[in-house]
Amino acid sequence: MSQTIETVGALFDLRRHGHRLAVVTPDGIELSYHDLADRVSEVVDELGPDRRLLHVTARNDLDSLVTYLAGLQGGHVVLLAADDSLRSVYDPEKVHDLHPDLALLLSTSGSTGSPKLVRLSAANLRANATSIAQYLDIRDTDRASATLPMHYCYGLSVINSNLLSGAGLLLSDKSVVDKGFWDMFERYGGTSLHGVPYTFELLDELGFDRMDLPSLRYITQAGGRLAPADVHRYARLGEQRGWRFFVMYGQTEATARMAYLPPELAADNPAAVGVPVPGGSFDIAEDGELIYRGPNVMLGYAEKPADLALGRTVDALPTGDIGRCTAAGLYEIVGRKNRFAKMFGLRIDLPNIEQLLAGNGFQAVCADSDDCLVIAVLHEDVERAREIVHARTGLPPSSICVVRVERFPRLANGKMDYQAIRRMAPDRPAGERTVRQAFARVLGRREIADDASFVSLGGDSLSYVRMSIELERVLGRVPVGWHMMPVAQLERLRPRRSARAMVETDIVLRAIAITLIVGTHIGLFTIMGGAHLLLVIAGWSFARFGLSHARPSGAILRSATRIAVPSMVWLTYRMFVSDNVTPANVFLVNNYLDTGTWAYWFIEVLVQILLFFAIVFAIPGVAKFERRHRFGFAFTGLCAAVGVLVLLESTGVTPEWGLSTHGVLWFFMLGWMAQRATTGARKCVVLGVCLLLVPDFLGHPLREIVVMGGVLALMVVPRLVVPKPLVRLVGLLAGASLYIYLTHYAVYLSLLPYLPPLPVVAITLAIGVVAWRVAEWVRCGWRRSHAYTALET
Repeated sequence: MSQTIETVGALFDLRRHGHRLAVVTPDGIELSYHDLADRVSEVVDELGPDRRLLHVTARNDLDSLVTYLAGLQGGHVVLLAADDSLRSVYDPEKVHDLHPDLALLLSTSGSTGSPKLVRLSAANLRANATSIAQYLDIRDTDRASATLPMHYCYGLSVINSNLLSGAGLLLSDKSVVDKGFWDMFERYGGTSLHGVPYTFELLDELGFDRMDLPSLRYITQAGGRLAPADVHRYARLGEQRGWRFFVMYGQTEATARMAYLPPELAADNPAAVGVPVPGGSFDIAEDGELIYRGPNVMLGYAEKPADLALGRTVDALPTGDIGRCTAAGLYEIVGRKNRFAKMFGLRIDLPNIEQLLAGNGFQAVCADSDDCLVIAVLHEDVERAREIVHARTGLPPSSICVVRVERFPRLANGKMDYQAIRRMAPDRPAGERTVRQAFARVLGRREIADDASFVSLGGDSLSYVRMSIELERVLGRVPVGWHMMPVAQLERLRPRRSARAMVETDIVLRAIAITLIVGTHIGLFTIMGGAHLLLVIAGWSFARFGLSHARPSGAILRSATRIAVPSMVWLTYRMFVSDNVTPANVFLVNNYLDTGTWAYWFIEVLVQILLFFAIVFAIPGVAKFERRHRFGFAFTGLCAAVGVLVLLESTGVTPEWGLSTHGVLWFFMLGWMAQRATTGARKCVVLGVCLLLVPDFLGHPLREIVVMGGVLALMVVPRLVVPKPLVRLVGLLAGASLYIYLTHYAVYLSLLPYLPPLPVVAITLAIGVVAWRVAEWVRCGWRRSHAYTALET
């Protein structure tokens, strides 16, 4: 017992915080830490020295808080509960054999789906509170709202971490829609808010985005997955208002927290649960289950009073969640291992649904299929079964599929065949089925989670074109911001059919630019500027996708690799069959060594730019600075690029500026800056830069029109109307632009002596498209073969 008392006493040494404000009660009573310590000491004396089980029916009031703290300080085992229902099993009046390390018991549905008690030690409490205080940067000047139930591990963790740090607690049993809550929050300068997904629904109804809360420092979210779109929205709102938004992931078995999503990464990675809390770590088992280890992992479960005498029976915590670690180093949850279904923000315990129906005279077996709960019943009254489940779960009746069967399907070993039950769900509309198939096909993945988005799945500018066109074919019109939307949300969109389609402007411009390059080189027409326009589009796409990862450096390097590897393979072949391709071309440095053909300068420049920025964003703090100053960072980069160009050209020792990286980097930066120009004023700045720089550097009216027209279209016209028959052609040309550029010299030089320019252009473009599709087939096949468990990007 002495070890437990010493550990807990060190955790909540209330007197060391002196006369700082510790608690404000719902009825307005203010207590300093010294006052709170006095009250706790009084209750410790009342409890006496004999260690026992202390049942606390916890509410968000001073008495519950004091009793909880006194139980810990006195070395007792505290059972925090919402009501008295556990007294019949864990009778506090009886003498129990209590393990010396046991300090706290909390109820949870656990990883098995049945109610249990989680056994926690004082060391668990200390580790959890310390790590939370560290990553939230809790200060002794903070005032935390404490509205979540104290018997709930999330609510308790708010209390523990703030008391550990000497911060003040604003105890309240009021909802965030209650005026009294905000009166208290503003009166005492509340600095933090804490909520579950439903809390944020209430905040939205309240008009939280219009509220002025100057003292607010951060908001935390846990207790279930918040939709990625909402994570993105609140993260951006926090950036605008000066507070931080923490998404957190945890379980009672980990004394609350296992992971958190750093606020600066939340907007660009809204589907992630983040990184392990300080002191913790994750492993991914062979079956994909996420395993957590850390000093906050529980001692074990208690299912009966005798289990209170047990010591540690758990070292690693199987979370029951199927997870993966993205290339950015962030963890994502992609499914559940056991028989739970997560639908419409609800956690549905399938065995409990079966028991519910059994109690109403139904023999039933449940399975989940996408956004549909499938229930097989040996009963004719399927409508009544649907009504029962709807009443208990709140699921929409349209998402409850009850199927009458003569017998339940079983596997050869006699176990229930849940896959067969899933297949009983009625076919969903073709558009919904194809959305997920399109994601799997384009990104080379076996499994696509409901809340996954194009960005969270590792999509980049190279796969964006194909993905956009695929969705256009499925849905008729792709919504704005689709690349950040969850797959399930896209599936729910109703297909819109029309003779015309809206295609994103950068895709159309990419197709036009590569056609201009090929047509000009072949001599069908002379309209220059296509390559420079492609550089602008590359900068636009880089800002949109390359910087949307937790660790941009790695994502940028992967993009550079996707360009460099096929280019080097092709150029190696060309070196052996032609006289003007040299090792300098193969290694993509001829634009500075000048020993081979200059035909591939665009590829060389683009790869060099990406490698340069991979290095830049590997420098600690750069990515964070860019996220805070998006437009300013791009504008500064453009100014620096122009400055370097002017400086180097004045020396006269570098290659022709138009084919060197330092000479055309500013086109890339111009596209980057255009993508970050989110206001009218910033767009005017970009246009001013165009008018100032483009004519001076290009010196050719038609080329200037191509580039400046492209920049203007990107900023002003996000989508262009394209006749339906041309959508696929536009998508193919845009998606294959890299391969068309790589192969077009070899193709047209072989054909031009025998055919007129027009068919040569058509054949050249077609061969580039074929090369692209073959390369994509190889890449996706390789990725699928190395991603059987769907755990790595």
